Amino acid sequence: MKKITIGKSDVQTGNIALGCMRMDKLTKAEAEKVIHTSLEVGIDLFDHADIYGGGKSEEVFGNAVDLKSSIREQMILQTKCGIRDGFFDFSKDHIIQSVEKSLKRLNTENIDILLLHRPDALMEPEEIAEAFSQLKASGKVRHFGVSNQHPLQVELLKKYVKEDLIINQLQLSLLHTPMIDAGLNVNMQNKPSIVHDSNVLEYSRLNDMTIQAWSPFQHGMIEGVFVGNKDFPEVNNKLQEIADKKGVTDSAIAVAWILRHPANIQAVIGSMNLSRIKDIARASDVILSRQEWYELYRAAGNDLP
Repeated sequence: MKKITIGKSDVQTGNIALGCMRMDKLTKAEAEKVIHTSLEVGIDLFDHADIYGGGKSEEVFGNAVDLKSSIREQMILQTKCGIRDGFFDFSKDHIIQSVEKSLKRLNTENIDILLLHRPDALMEPEEIAEAFSQLKASGKVRHFGVSNQHPLQVELLKKYVKEDLIINQLQLSLLHTPMIDAGLNVNMQNKPSIVHDSNVLEYSRLNDMTIQAWSPFQHGMIEGVFVGNKDFPEVNNKLQEIADKKGVTDSAIAVAWILRHPANIQAVIGSMNLSRIKDIARASDVILSRQEWYELYRAAGNDLP
């Protein structure tokens, strides 16, 4: 699997990661197979959040493998915090308590990357800076980042936070492309020209901040999967056409489309199906031409100006 460097850090990882939101539904044996299968195909970053399964996803993961053994050296553990029941909380106490609980559930001594999960309108960056410094000094967290934040929110954090913010985890798929649409429809008055997120794609590239693409198979936010969905015939026909030519699955092409972007985006897949993980991992080796990339973009319903 192709390796990328995360942000300005020394973290090298595969350009496909495994999102563990659905791991709470697995038995210990099933989770162990998912983890080992992922590692076998080169997926070594495992993305968690304290809210996934109410914490059970982290717990199942921690019980499935011995993270105090040598296997811990083969993986990069990432988790997120900040979403609570009905509100967001980036307070120092909550960040530190959340990490402590995640460490206990995962049964490990440290987390490689901690992300702030969605923006908190009441965030006090000075508190966040204190929390990050304390977690870094104690060795409990190595690196930090954010999720779903626009450039000025990141800049506000950077004014106080000493540690590099190496990741912004953002939704991106063939059927959810606002960060790409705005960059193509410059100086126009059509709907795609609307800048929803302050040019977060360009900002991330300028500041060496890795974008992790979540929900790479979703249309809308939570509406469902578009791959294989009869409601999206044009894009699925094009996905299958290119998949047949490359000798991979349509899902692998949907991920390859994300990976083809020169921003070195890391795709976060959420499947707990072993064969599907293996199939999608092949996207890392697929090389889409510029023409194929644009054909898929247009098949997804986008017009070029």
